[in-house]
Amino acid sequence: MPKKNRNELLFIKPNSIKFKRLKKNSKKNFFKKDYKSLSKFSLASAILILIFFGLPVMTNFISENFSANIEVSNISKKNFDLTLNNKEIFKNENVDDETNLENVFDDIDVFNSDENNLNTSRLSGKIESTKKRKNLFIQIVLPLIIEENTKIRLDRKKLFAILNKNNNSKAEKEWLSKKFKQYGVKSNDFSTLKIRMDVIPVSLAIAQAAKETGWGTSRFAQEGNALFGQWTWSGEGIKPAGADGNSKHKVAKFKVLKASVKAYQRNLNTHSGYKEFRRERAIQRDNEGKLNSLLLVNYLDKYAETGVEYTKILKKIIEQNSLTEFDDVKILPTTKKLKNLI
Repeated sequence: MPKKNRNELLFIKPNSIKFKRLKKNSKKNFFKKDYKSLSKFSLASAILILIFFGLPVMTNFISENFSANIEVSNISKKNFDLTLNNKEIFKNENVDDETNLENVFDDIDVFNSDENNLNTSRLSGKIESTKKRKNLFIQIVLPLIIEENTKIRLDRKKLFAILNKNNNSKAEKEWLSKKFKQYGVKSNDFSTLKIRMDVIPVSLAIAQAAKETGWGTSRFAQEGNALFGQWTWSGEGIKPAGADGNSKHKVAKFKVLKASVKAYQRNLNTHSGYKEFRRERAIQRDNEGKLNSLLLVNYLDKYAETGVEYTKILKKIIEQNSLTEFDDVKILPTTKKLKNLI
């Protein structure tokens, strides 16, 4: 019996040791599992905290960058490919018809605007040397023409960018409305706006200014900063010396030369008398991209009473004075932002 008990004890002892070892391992596994659970819980908590605190930032970002673009639906998108790329655009007889031109000069304030600046140079009729007089004239009017052309070019670029979007902001819609008014175009007539919102070649503008003012020597240029001989029946102006007594028109008078340039460009870009000029310009723009003043001048016969003879004189002025060399001249941008836009 005692022997049997010893055998049993000997048999039981190893099992007891094994049990203790198992118990010890179970304790390790328990702590290991508990550690993993704690890690997962901590990670989930951290993610929740980040989401909680980051949500307002994400909301503001989405609001600032996306909500403004869906304020106004751009109904022009459906027809914009036609507006941009259609070279048969003039098949529509109503394209570029004269609409409401009553307010096209409002932003210029044709007769009284000081354009927030003063003339930095004055035209002079006292220079006897023809060459020097022409050079001075070009030096004065060239920057003014280029500056106004640059503004139109930037507007044209912005127009295409706006219309090429699926959605437009409220500010963009207001900008479009302003441009429709400036160019005398009825709302949503983007085909006509595209045709009218374009530059006047520098060589052509210089030639017309030279012809109308005698290279800056005329009374209209000296007294009224009138570079292009535009008529007015109601505003402030200068009565032509050769006009008969019954004539009520006057040559429009401006406070600065820049206003005269802007009014001239707006006149060619809106008046029905220059529709064929704009048609040819649009065709040149679509075909080659570069404007040819020696061809465009043929469509300005309605600018003066002499008609075709007037266009022949302009062409001669352009050729004899090599004015086409100025067509590619650009104003050096003052900022990097402006350089990228141009």
